[in-house]
Amino acid sequence: MFFRKKQKPLPYDRDVCRPVIRSSICTGEKVAGFQNLHSGKFSEVMLIRTPGDLEEFRRLYGIGEEEISTEY
Repeated sequence: MFFRKKQKPLPYDRDVCRPVIRSSICTGEKVAGFQNLHSGKFSEVMLIRTPGDLEEFRRLYGIGEEEISTEY
């Protein structure tokens, strides 16, 4: 509980997918995931409740400071 293993960044294919945040217009709920560039299919990875959750998403997938687009 207090001591967790450090997680390595999980790989995703930057040529096929791009990081995206989907936000609901009605509730404001945000979900982070990846969108396939060819098919447009979105795969959810995690729920974003706080700015810390977004930083955790960036850290897990090694995204860095690049811009993550938001879709409504």
